[in-house]
Amino acid sequence: MRVVVALGGNALLRRGQALNAENQRNNIRVAARHLAAAHQQHELVIAHGNGPQVGLLALMDAAYTAVDPYPLDVLGAETVGMIGYIIEQELGNLVPFEDHIVTVLTQILVDPDDIAFKNPSKPVGPIYDREQAEILQLEKGWVMAPDGEHYRRVVPSPEPQWIIEMNVIRMLVDSGITVICAGGGGIPVAYDEQDKLFGVEAVIDKDLASGLLATGLDADMFVMLTDVSHVYTGYGTSEQRAIRAAHPDALQELDFASGSMGPKVLGACKYVRETGNSSAIGQLSDLLSIIDGRAGTLISNKIEGIHYV
Repeated sequence: MRVVVALGGNALLRRGQALNAENQRNNIRVAARHLAAAHQQHELVIAHGNGPQVGLLALMDAAYTAVDPYPLDVLGAETVGMIGYIIEQELGNLVPFEDHIVTVLTQILVDPDDIAFKNPSKPVGPIYDREQAEILQLEKGWVMAPDGEHYRRVVPSPEPQWIIEMNVIRMLVDSGITVICAGGGGIPVAYDEQDKLFGVEAVIDKDLASGLLATGLDADMFVMLTDVSHVYTGYGTSEQRAIRAAHPDALQELDFASGSMGPKVLGACKYVRETGNSSAIGQLSDLLSIIDGRAGTLISNKIEGIHYV
């Protein structure tokens, strides 16, 4: 099967971990083992998040005051190269040498008039306590929002509309090459009045971008990997229940956090409706079982209502 796999931020840096190169490589090395096992049986296309990384680069960039800070689209492109390089190397160390892997810098079209620019919602960068968040908000003009017991910077997250490099990615995948693309939700761009592309100050949600990628590639399945085994109702409460399978219409009747599970559910449901194929959400260690339908939360038009574990 052709499977688009979207690696969540936990596959790169776990919540609360120091944002250093060693932790990132160690986590990607673990992720690569699961990807390599799936690669033996399926045709994989790999996408990934970049929230912690792009936020860290923005923080480092802001500390150098001799020049104006670099825009988020450029910082996003930097993280795609960094993360893609490590995934290529770690996965390449586990699969046969002739199984080629390549990272594609992926520009994704957005609407400059998207309402998201008036309502920043995408968390980026490390977590802060309340005092740190208030200081950063005052000093840097960042928008800060609660993230559990902590705070994170939030930036505009417009809806992805089209993948500029779609034809190139399809040619590579059709040639049997494992492609890492749409990293961090892709690099947000738009067309000006002369039909010339320019970068946009935003971060696209990687799950929505990955779903767009999966649809464009006619993927047989779209899998989003996170740090929980299932989609849950009442997550973190005494009423928490794990969902084993659901129809997209039934699943979208439920409420999920906009900063975490919400975009995953939206991306999964959109993909299922547009393609008729299945999507799934689960944890990295269960990747093969998720693809086989034995783990995670399955979203499919063939399911009636919602089935709980």
